[in-house]
Amino acid sequence: MIQLMCLGWVIGIASMGKTFPIVQSLMLPCIALFILSLFLKLTVLKPVHSLWFKFLQLCIGFSLGITLGYNYAQHQLDDRLQFREKQTEHVEVVAYVKNINELSESSIQQKIQVLNRHTQVVQWQTFLKNEINANHQPVLELGQYYRLQGKLLPAHSYATQGAFDQEQWYLQQKIMSGFKVTSVQKLSEQDISALGYGRYVRQQHSFSNQIQLWMEQQRLALRNFINQQPVKHKGLLLALLTGDKSLLKPETEQFFQRFGMSHLLAISGPHVLIFALLLCWSLHQLIGRYCPQAYLKWPKQYLLIVPFCVCVVLYCAFVGFEIPALRTLLTCLLISGFVLLKQKIQALNILLLSASILLIFDPFSILLAAFWLSYGACFVLLRIYQTVQQSHAEEIKTRTQAIKIQVKILIESQWKIFLALFPLMLIFFKQVAWITPLSNLFAIPWIGMVIVPLDVIAALCYFIFEPLGSLIFQINDGCLSVLLIFMQLLDQLFSPALQPVAMNFWMLLSLCLGLIILFLPRGVLPKTWSVLCFVPLMMIDSTKNEFELTVLDVGQGQAIFVRDQEQTLMIDTGGNYDEAKFSVGKQIILPFLSVKGVSELNQLILTHLDQDHKGAYESIKHDLPVKNVYSNEQLEVADSSQFDYCHQGQKWQWSDRVDFTVLSPKAEQLANAKDEKNEMSCVVYLQVKNAQPYQNFLLMGDAGWPTEYQILQDYPDLKVDVLVLGHHGSRHSSAYHFLKQLNPKLTVASAGFNNRYGHPSVVLESRLKELNIPLLTTLKQGSIRFSKHKNIMAIEFERDSRQWLKP
Repeated sequence: MIQLMCLGWVIGIASMGKTFPIVQSLMLPCIALFILSLFLKLTVLKPVHSLWFKFLQLCIGFSLGITLGYNYAQHQLDDRLQFREKQTEHVEVVAYVKNINELSESSIQQKIQVLNRHTQVVQWQTFLKNEINANHQPVLELGQYYRLQGKLLPAHSYATQGAFDQEQWYLQQKIMSGFKVTSVQKLSEQDISALGYGRYVRQQHSFSNQIQLWMEQQRLALRNFINQQPVKHKGLLLALLTGDKSLLKPETEQFFQRFGMSHLLAISGPHVLIFALLLCWSLHQLIGRYCPQAYLKWPKQYLLIVPFCVCVVLYCAFVGFEIPALRTLLTCLLISGFVLLKQKIQALNILLLSASILLIFDPFSILLAAFWLSYGACFVLLRIYQTVQQSHAEEIKTRTQAIKIQVKILIESQWKIFLALFPLMLIFFKQVAWITPLSNLFAIPWIGMVIVPLDVIAALCYFIFEPLGSLIFQINDGCLSVLLIFMQLLDQLFSPALQPVAMNFWMLLSLCLGLIILFLPRGVLPKTWSVLCFVPLMMIDSTKNEFELTVLDVGQGQAIFVRDQEQTLMIDTGGNYDEAKFSVGKQIILPFLSVKGVSELNQLILTHLDQDHKGAYESIKHDLPVKNVYSNEQLEVADSSQFDYCHQGQKWQWSDRVDFTVLSPKAEQLANAKDEKNEMSCVVYLQVKNAQPYQNFLLMGDAGWPTEYQILQDYPDLKVDVLVLGHHGSRHSSAYHFLKQLNPKLTVASAGFNNRYGHPSVVLESRLKELNIPLLTTLKQGSIRFSKHKNIMAIEFERDSRQWLKP
C-alpha cells in the first residue's frame, strides 16, 4: 500500500503544469474512500482476506497518491508563478548576495535576493561582465547588500517540442527573472535597516543563515585556491569536487559530452559516499587503536552510523544540496533509520520513500533530468546487486574469483545502465553517444576510486594544511591527465559524437515498457513479454501519419514543418545571428524532429538565404539527411542532398491529398535574388484536400508589397484560409489590399520575444483588426500546429501544454 501511494505521489507531481480538472475534483472522494477502506479493514472486514478487497484498497491508495501529488504540485506552482516577472523594463532594486556566483569567459551569473520588488523576498539571476577589480574580488561579494540598476530579462522559452524550456528551468531554480546589471552601489546593514528591511538583516544573522553563508564562502575560497594552483586541469578538479563548473573550459565540457560522460562532472551520490566513508574509516581506525572497548558496548555499524550521516549532511551542504546529493542524503538517512530500528531493508521501497520525501521539500526537482537519471541509475544498480547476490554468493572462494566477478559486474552494469537509461536520455537530450558504455568502463572506476578520493583528501588538507592540499591536487592533476590520455586514444580510434535519435511518443513508450519488463525481478512478469513491446518499434507504419503543418517557435526567424504519411518537408529552418553561440539547428530543429520521429527530410525549401531563415541549416546540414534542397540562390549543400532553384510554376503532390505550388519568384527574376533577397523569397501555396475549416495555406517567406501585388496579378482567384505573414509581420508586408482580397480565416506571424524590429508591427495589427482577421504569433502561442483528423483541421498551441508557458 505504502509503495503504491508513493508511486502515485511521484506520478502526480510529475504531471506538474498540466491541466487535469478531473484529478483536482477526485481528491476529496479519494480521501473519503481511503478512510472508509481502512475503517472496514479494521472492523467489519478484519477477519476477511478477500483478494478483491485488497485489490480495491491498492487502487484507492494509488489513486489517492496521484491526486495528492497533483494538487500539491499545482499549489506549489501557483505560489511560485505569482512572483515571476513578465515584462522587460529598467528597474532599481535592493539586493542581498547569499550564493556563490558562476563564472564564464565573458560574464558572471550571480543569484541575488531582491528585497524591494514584492511583499516577500524573491530570487533573480543577474548577469554582469566578467571584470575583476584590483583586489581580485567579483563585483558582487557574498554576504553584502547592494542597490542595483539594470534591465529585467524575463525568461521566455522557445516553445517548441523538444527544445530546452528556460521558463521551466528558472522555476525549478526558484529564479523569478533574469537581470542585466548596469550600475552597482554597495550598501551597509545600517542603510538596509534605514530602508525598512531591518527584519531581513536580523534573519541573516541567525545561526542557520550564518552557517549557509560560511559554507558558500568556503566554496569560493576553495575555488580561488584551486585556480591559483600550478595544474592543467583546474576546471575538472573543481567540477569533480563541488560541481562548480566556473573554471571548466567549454572545449573540455564538450569533450566529455561527446563521450556521453558529462554527468561525471556533476556531483553525484558516489562523491558524497566517498567523503563519508573516508572520514568514517579514519574514525574507525582511531577507535580501534585508542578505544577498542567502545565496540564491546555498541556494534560497529551502530557506533559509526551517526558520524556517517553527519558527514553526508556536511558534504551535501557544501555542494549546495544538489539533487543527486540530496537523493543520497535521504537514502542514507532512511537506511540508517531502518538499521537502528532493526527493520528489513528493501531497496525499491527505500528509493520510492526517498523520492517521495524529496518531492515534499522540493516538488520542482521532478522537472530536472538529474532527478530521473539519478533514481533510474540507482534502480538499475540495485537490480544488478540483487542479481549478483543471488547468482554469485557461492562462487566467491578465492581472491582471483572475486576480482573476476567484480570485473564482470563492472562490464555488465555499464551496458545495463546505458540500456535502461536510454529512453530517459532521449526524452531529456534527444541524442546519445553509443561509445558511453565503453568509455565508462575505465572512466568510472578511475574517477570513483582514484580521482574523487584524492580530490576529497586534497580539499580536507586544504582546510588543515594548505601546502599538503596543494601537493595532492597536483598529484590528482596527473591522474586526470591519465584519464584524458585514455579518452583521447578512444577519440582517435572511434571519433565519437552525440548522435540524434528520432523516436516519437509511442515508440518511446513501447521501448520504456519493454525495458521495465526486462529489469523487473524474475517471476513478476515473463521476460518474453518485452518482445511484444519492442515489436511496434520495428512495425511503425509511417504511412499512417496524418497531415500536420507546424510553424515552429524559433525566435526571430521562421521554420515550418510539414508532414503527410511518409513525406516530410521543411520550409526554412530559422537561425541565430551566431549559430556557434546558440544553435537554433541543434537546440531546436533537431530535437523537434527527434520528438516527431523524423530522422531525414524529403525536401527542404529555404525561401531565401537570410540568416534567420537558413542559418540553422548551415549548422545541421551534415547531421540531418535531406534528399532535395531548394532556394532562390545557389548554396552549398551536403553531399547526400540535391540542390535546385525554386521558382514560379513548380509543383509537388503527396499521395493525392496534399499539393504544393511555388507562386514566386519567376524563373527570370532569380538573377536578382542576391540583391533583393526578401522580394525574391520562395512563396509556397499548399492545399490539403477534404479538410475543414483550414484547407489552403499561403507561406510568404519575407516577401513584401511588390511580391504581394505580383501574386494578386498572377493568381486573381487565389483562395487562402491560413496566411503565414511575410517578413514576420512587418509593416512593409501584408498590404491592406492584399489582406482584403485574400481575406484569410487566420494569419500567423513568426516573431521573437522582445525583438528589436517590433514584429509583428502595430500597423499590421491595426490592418488585421479593421478587416476582422485573427492573428496568431509564435511570440504568444509558441509553436502553432495544424493537424488533420479525419476531415477536421485542428489547431494546437505549444504554450497551452504547460501552465508556466501560457502568456
